[in-house]
Amino acid sequence: MDHEEIAEDLGSIVVTQEQISVRIRELAAHVHEDYKDQDLLLVGVLKGAVMLMADLSRALPRLVEMDWMAVSSYGYGTRSSGVVRILKDLDGDLNGRNVLVVEDILDSGLTLSWLVQNLRSRGAASVEVLCLLRKPSAVKVDVPVKYLGFDIPDEFVVGFGLDYAEQYRNLTCVAALAPHVYEQA
Repeated sequence: MDHEEIAEDLGSIVVTQEQISVRIRELAAHVHEDYKDQDLLLVGVLKGAVMLMADLSRALPRLVEMDWMAVSSYGYGTRSSGVVRILKDLDGDLNGRNVLVVEDILDSGLTLSWLVQNLRSRGAASVEVLCLLRKPSAVKVDVPVKYLGFDIPDEFVVGFGLDYAEQYRNLTCVAALAPHVYEQA
């Protein structure tokens, strides 16, 4: 797919590359201040949080450990099914650790709520959430997000790690996906 075809698949730009960069640096400063004298484990949620996790970890002025989980409730659709499956579990033990879940988007909240409860049940000292995007009008389950990038409209968005059928993740901005792309599926 070339640039012209990609442009035809996208609607409006929701968050620009520059806005994302600035906000990640601000979030990293808050995280650093809150955990400056504490152990911290970043847990990235695959695959969507890869870009955010990379940029956030580089913006933190300290060494941090990282681990990854892959959970799914979407498959190839545009709405969460609400049934969460662990596709890849953590490599390390959480007992006594301060965990910061790094997530790309909070949509319904079903998956993230399940994940936070799951991590707490593993004996973590604390579990907090850093989320780049939240769709307030789509939230069905309240999930406390300590560090939030942006509230966005309830549109299907792609870019900066977010995908549709494993495409568009490498866009440097967040954009609405044109309905003709997912309505034909």
